[in-house]
Amino acid sequence: MTRVCLVGDGDGNLQYELLSRETAREALSTYDIHEPFENSVGVETVSLGAAVSLLNDLDWYLVRFVEEAMVLEPSVSEAEWLSRDLARAVRDDELAPEETGRFLKLYGLEPAGTDPEATETDQDSPTETDTTVGRRLVEPMYVTRTGGDLPSYDLRDVDETLVERVTEDEFGA
Repeated sequence: MTRVCLVGDGDGNLQYELLSRETAREALSTYDIHEPFENSVGVETVSLGAAVSLLNDLDWYLVRFVEEAMVLEPSVSEAEWLSRDLARAVRDDELAPEETGRFLKLYGLEPAGTDPEATETDQDSPTETDTTVGRRLVEPMYVTRTGGDLPSYDLRDVDETLVERVTEDEFGA
């Protein structure tokens, strides 16, 4: 199964924004929606083509409410996501899957609800989000893979990272 993840732009609740609009709601109606990261919408599709088609159907909403649209296609990589443009290029045979791993966007993963600006005392106080299991994507870092090694994420102290493969144009933008 190919997975699609839409990450909200931070100005609102992405799931609400999508499901409150008839066209987006209809496009998503055949999928089981989940929230893989804070303020995100995730679905599983049957193929890379179906994932790209869904993103095309949602384009109007992606421009307005989504910061990042990613696709996880197992035939390309089991662990590294593809940007929307890269997924389209692979689907259209503009790029072979083995040619997609050079330009990367690394995200740090933090527990959802954490505030890096909060003081230690603030973080000791229980909040509603402390009981929520989840993570959020933070500060992307653009890197180039050389050889087989992946550069380390050094923008924040995080335990985990998410790798997104991007096109050369997205990398240089």
